[in-house]
Amino acid sequence: MQDVPIVIVGGGLSGLYAAFLLEQKGIAYRLLEARDTLGGRIAVAKSSGLTHSEQAALDKKAADKEAANKISDNTESNNAFDLGPSWFWPDYQPQLSSLIESLNLSRFAQFEVGDMMMERAAEQSSVRMQGYKSAPPSMRLVGGMAALIDALYARLDTRYIMTNQKVRQLTKTDGYIEVQSEDTSGHVTGYVNTFRAQHVLLALPPRLVEGCITFQPALPQNLSTQWQETATWMAPHAKYVAVYESPFWRYNGLSGAARSAIGPLTEIHDASTLEGNGALFGFFGVPAQVRQSVSDDVLKEHCRAQLVRLFGAQADTPIAEYLKDWAQDSLTAMPADVSGDGQHAVAPSSKPQTGVWQDCLTGCGSEWSAQFPGYIAGAIDAAATAVQSLPATVLSR
Repeated sequence: MQDVPIVIVGGGLSGLYAAFLLEQKGIAYRLLEARDTLGGRIAVAKSSGLTHSEQAALDKKAADKEAANKISDNTESNNAFDLGPSWFWPDYQPQLSSLIESLNLSRFAQFEVGDMMMERAAEQSSVRMQGYKSAPPSMRLVGGMAALIDALYARLDTRYIMTNQKVRQLTKTDGYIEVQSEDTSGHVTGYVNTFRAQHVLLALPPRLVEGCITFQPALPQNLSTQWQETATWMAPHAKYVAVYESPFWRYNGLSGAARSAIGPLTEIHDASTLEGNGALFGFFGVPAQVRQSVSDDVLKEHCRAQLVRLFGAQADTPIAEYLKDWAQDSLTAMPADVSGDGQHAVAPSSKPQTGVWQDCLTGCGSEWSAQFPGYIAGAIDAAATAVQSLPATVLSR
């Protein structure tokens, strides 16, 4: 049994930023993350950035781990491809932009120069049309959005952060909340950690909180219903990324953007790194239930065929390809999310207003942001709001 003023449930961006703010205030906490990595819905794939011949040579040296790591380490920071959120908008999201500046992270504008491609019907050839530029421009981070996670983590006291800890139950007693988390590392089967906290910050999607954590006594019914009905942003979605030795479409005056009524990808963008490989990514238009009935290899094959239709034969030979289906991620999606429409939900109430849970429990995941629910900026906004609204009795500990 460990006593601590605050327990943060969830190690995505909102949980890490809440921890960052608490440390600035000198308030002790423990952050519990169910995954073995931090970041939540922020995830990147890292390509070696090597050509086919270079990769073949590296594969032959696979037994020599030190050599392989040396080659990989020289390129991975520039060749990170977002499997979750990719963009932010400084003009609309100044709080997030200021944080990125304070962490000395490099940004660059989404590439949108040139024409785009369009597929309107299966019996029609794709057509080339004038592209467009976002205003204000969509911005990306060098190293992918995981650079933001890494930068925050580097500034935290890692002794307070525990991965492979899945919170199963919160029990309210006189004077504290008992937090029970199960060790999911596989090293100690069924081992349960127990913490006693004055306040719990829920840095998870509301639907995941309501569906995966048992509350003793139960939450107020109206609040529980609100959380259950709040769709988790990105949960029904899947992304495909194809990495190439160079952004060959740009040499043909194309932006890498495309729209399709055929699929499997309905919306495609240039995902090239600033100084590394070329890449294209797309959002699937195929429903989650259908995706789950098909292997990843088959889905990738259809994606490559679509990119060939749109951008030519060079698209058929990526040096790497990645697929992330968030609907199959049990630490992101609940069954209700699989059939969802994928729209941003209206932020629910973040805390109980009555009953035994009043003033000791606050939701701070991105969906609880009134201004940017579901967005990266929403995670920052919700975490800041939650920490600012902590009871004075907790802040003084």
